[in-house]
Amino acid sequence: MPSARPGLSTLTSAEPRDRFCEPPPRQQPWAKLAVLLLALVVLLPPINDLFRYGLLLVAAVLVVTGSVTMRRRRWIIAFVAVALAVSAQIFLAAPRIEEGHNVFLIDGPGGVLEASLPRQAFRLMAAEFDATYPPSHRCDPAVFGCWRGEGFPDRAFAFSADGIYGRPAYSRRVTGIDFSDPVWLRLGFLNEQRYNWNAAVSDIDRAARNRGLTAVLHPWHVRMPWFVAYRFPADFIGSRLCWRGEVLWERAAEQFEVISHPMMECRALTDEDIGRRIFGVAIERGLAMRLAPSPSIAFRQRLEPALAFAGLAGLLVLLVRVRARATVLPFALIAITLVVVVLNDASFIGGVRPFDGGDDGLVYDGYARTMLPQLLAGNLAEALRGGENVFFFTPGMRYLRVTEHLLFGESYLGYLSLILALPFVVFFLFRRFLPLRWAVALIAIFVAVPIGVLFGSSLVQYVKWAARGFADPAAYTFFLAGLVLLVGRSESARRGAGSAFGAGLLLALALFVRPNIAPATGMLLAGAGLGALRQGAYGRAAALVLGFLPVLGMALHNWLYGGAVVLFTSTAAHPGALIAPPSLYLGALGELAQAQLYGAHLERAIRQIGGWLAGPSEWPGMAPINAAAIVIVLRVALWRRADPWLRLLATATLTQQCVGIFYLTAGRYHYLSWLLTLLVVAVWVHGEGVGLFRRAFPGLAARIDKRRRPLPLAQALDRACRLLEPGGRRIRPLP
Repeated sequence: MPSARPGLSTLTSAEPRDRFCEPPPRQQPWAKLAVLLLALVVLLPPINDLFRYGLLLVAAVLVVTGSVTMRRRRWIIAFVAVALAVSAQIFLAAPRIEEGHNVFLIDGPGGVLEASLPRQAFRLMAAEFDATYPPSHRCDPAVFGCWRGEGFPDRAFAFSADGIYGRPAYSRRVTGIDFSDPVWLRLGFLNEQRYNWNAAVSDIDRAARNRGLTAVLHPWHVRMPWFVAYRFPADFIGSRLCWRGEVLWERAAEQFEVISHPMMECRALTDEDIGRRIFGVAIERGLAMRLAPSPSIAFRQRLEPALAFAGLAGLLVLLVRVRARATVLPFALIAITLVVVVLNDASFIGGVRPFDGGDDGLVYDGYARTMLPQLLAGNLAEALRGGENVFFFTPGMRYLRVTEHLLFGESYLGYLSLILALPFVVFFLFRRFLPLRWAVALIAIFVAVPIGVLFGSSLVQYVKWAARGFADPAAYTFFLAGLVLLVGRSESARRGAGSAFGAGLLLALALFVRPNIAPATGMLLAGAGLGALRQGAYGRAAALVLGFLPVLGMALHNWLYGGAVVLFTSTAAHPGALIAPPSLYLGALGELAQAQLYGAHLERAIRQIGGWLAGPSEWPGMAPINAAAIVIVLRVALWRRADPWLRLLATATLTQQCVGIFYLTAGRYHYLSWLLTLLVVAVWVHGEGVGLFRRAFPGLAARIDKRRRPLPLAQALDRACRLLEPGGRRIRPLP
């Protein structure tokens, strides 16, 4: 983008960069990426437990905020240390237990469960299933949403993403057993697409939200009938298996003893139990199981994570210079975000919640759970098809889920990582256009103060939809990250081809995940590209185009698999989404011209515009405030004295706001529009609004300036700013 005219940058990006008491870290994107990849190797994917995920999280913060050495000798030693840590974890691994699990569904004789499970075990479970769900009371399979018409298990034990690297005999191989809730047991089959039942139709429900004090850590009650089976190696002789509920304990000749415990009770494993199967059954009532290992097994179970910790610590000591002060804000934001996540849905942190029937989350993860086995079987073409010949649902989320399961196994920690990154991206945008004190205040409101739900600018909204598996928060995070790379750290910062390529790629990824943000994406790329060409930065313009080029993959997919020329998805003109087409407004104008104030077209148009101005809160009382905000954004877009990047951002925001005039006005579709609106309005308030207030109300402004004792909130902001940038000059207080 061309810079503003000298002397006229009244509404600038922010005041000059404050001094640091220590030099800022070098960007070093490729070196830091290499360190993070080595950290992933040390932790041995899939990273599906909270201890190793916590290590990865800490490592990411230290690497990103610190500096990476480029000394060859240290890198060689680091590679050796990584190889030793990985080898030690493999050769000193704790013994594994074969685990298999699946939903238990039958509807008459036959089926894969009857053919594959031990005969007596199946009969015992089938009798309990028929007693719990009598055939005479079952739903009509002809009615959409009934479990009898949606599908049954196609294998004795369900596929688990935890087992993709271990060649399990059943679903996966585990080192221990400890669960009182199937959500924390991480049963991936809960979200297979074939079990997309409708609770209003089906007599077997998927799940229900728990209430009460225990609901914080156990937010979901799984109502699907299921079972789990374990087979122990000889290493576990002497260990004790404890359970509450019903267990089928195998004896000789595939005979099973039914043992029910109303309270947690234990039983020792003997040499007769080795190689035999023990089923835990959760059809009529709940199930909890725990393994109390022998001392030798317990030591080996602790050794594996200790080796991972030692390997990662050695890697960081060798390659990373930690800047402790720079980690304060990241760790604070992560801690607050995790609190918000726990209060909303704790199962998002390492569990597998059953997505609601009919929800987008179940659709995307259901597609991914079909694609992943195809990918592992080498059927790349079918895996890339993604379950649809022509995309109807937004395309990208299913592919992100596949990637997430490859790295994080049977968990949603990949999406959690995006949500943890979101506050940083938002803060960088605030800091790019505003002073530090304003940026800290705004990010504190965004993360910790839920008043932002009225304006679509609160982290809790993003957490809510991410926990439900929807694509919107992921797309908005990618978009904002691309925007950060595009606008740079300051108005005068140099932006090379590498940042342009990264910005284009992130914006393409955002559009791939949520095509409805195409207007803002197109405006940003067009403005940035034309600005680069005007300045003669042809390499940057080319890099921007190359980075964005993968977005054509959606159209290529639709043409190759479906023979259709569809740019994004087939829902762009679907009447269920495009509820107010341009013809509606033409009809409304015609009715106005004829003085038909109660015409059908005019009524629908007014209702649509009212819903748009109500914003993500969907409360009509916000319409005047939101309308004023849009007027301010228009003012900034037309103000030639403003930072050119801010003007481009304001123009892109207005373009994206137009989506709400034609399409569905549900809040989650427009969080990005209103967050960008908030950013532009905040910059205007800082650059012009404060001056207008002082001129309009000089007496009130003088009384505010003369206050002797700062408010506690202002004092807290001052301390935070001094902590973040201790060498910086004192920042002018907020008015």
